[in-house]
Amino acid sequence: MSTAEKPRRNRQSKAERRAETTEQILDAAEYLFSRHGLYGVTLKDVAKRVGVHHTLLNYYFNDKQKLFDAVFARRAQVTSERRMRVLDEYDKATNGKPTVEGALHAYLDTDLDLYIEGGEGWRNYAALSAQVANTPEWGAEMMDEHFDPVVLRLIGMLKKALPDSAEEDIFWGYHFVTGALMLTLARTGRIDKLSGGLCKSEDFRAVKERMAKFMAAGFLTICEERRAERST
Repeated sequence: MSTAEKPRRNRQSKAERRAETTEQILDAAEYLFSRHGLYGVTLKDVAKRVGVHHTLLNYYFNDKQKLFDAVFARRAQVTSERRMRVLDEYDKATNGKPTVEGALHAYLDTDLDLYIEGGEGWRNYAALSAQVANTPEWGAEMMDEHFDPVVLRLIGMLKKALPDSAEEDIFWGYHFVTGALMLTLARTGRIDKLSGGLCKSEDFRAVKERMAKFMAAGFLTICEERRAERST
């Protein structure tokens, strides 16, 4: 091979350059959206963070909503598919007889591991998810689109684990679980101040050690008390 041919082999293809630029744009937008929300960021802001002219950004994403949707969908697919797989594996391992705590570990720990191991990008996505989940005008629709299948899979397993419980108690239990998870992902720093620094919003490992067990106890208490009330 001649020396003239070698540089061509190392040169990126047009598709590779486009994919790399797209990832840079998504990373920059994710960072900005996670801090300022959908309405607090412009395409020019994203272009400035990437270090390109805003006309180039328009070539990749011709409006801000499409960029926001792409940012959210990129990691939503990863965490949703990953949790679904782990829930399926756990259900199979227990021969279709899951426990409440086991199902919650499969669902929560699998997600928390991404924020523990995934670096700044995943932590930015965590904060963005908390924003979306708490935006009633359009956030609920996005959460429905990306997460309903895995949430309903979890609820189905909880129904198996609590066969004599009222269905509404299981849905309320999930409501409380997701509320605690979203507050955790938001990393507001409030627990840092309340605890005088004993607890840290950034400490997803501490959350993972406690959340599934804590929530499982709540499920069992509510469901058992309500079951006792119905039987009297």
